[in-house]
Amino acid sequence: MKRLLDILLGRSQPPPARSEGLIALSTAVVTMEAQLGFRPGQEAALVFRPVESPYFDRASQELDELLAVSAREAGTEYRTQVDRYRYRWVILSDPDFEDLITAVHMLAQTLLEQGFGEQLLAAVFRFTSPDGQPFYWIYQYKRGRFTPFAPRGDQQRDHALELRLANALQRELPIEPELERWYPLWGIPL
Repeated sequence: MKRLLDILLGRSQPPPARSEGLIALSTAVVTMEAQLGFRPGQEAALVFRPVESPYFDRASQELDELLAVSAREAGTEYRTQVDRYRYRWVILSDPDFEDLITAVHMLAQTLLEQGFGEQLLAAVFRFTSPDGQPFYWIYQYKRGRFTPFAPRGDQQRDHALELRLANALQRELPIEPELERWYPLWGIPL
């Protein structure tokens, strides 16, 4: 009933966060490396907006406990940082790319299960191009899709490369079809 009332009154709700498309990166990484020459990085990040709430504090504590277990069992190291927009970055380091995907997915699922899916912004995975430039796949939780990001210099990006890689991986990854939603994340700490 509340949803119907919101629609009638023109109020919109943010779409629910979705994490199922994230796992597709596990197979796409093979194509990235073998066919396109892009090496997967040893770092990835989960980005979310913290809220002032005892419930969120409890969820954050659970994230910290999961990260400690992951560090012990898989060797995944982590650090956190808050950016200028007050988003929290959980930056993961692991030589095994599959472990990075698993850890990011586990952290996101924890926030989703605790009711904080709206706080999730993105998961970010770094790659290195054949010429040594950084390239990122950004998973947007609200859309359940990936967007490419190829930063070059100061607030510049390589749109041609982004389009080429999106086209090459469209059968393997859920790629955001609306180009205007390919938002850049400047200052990625990976």
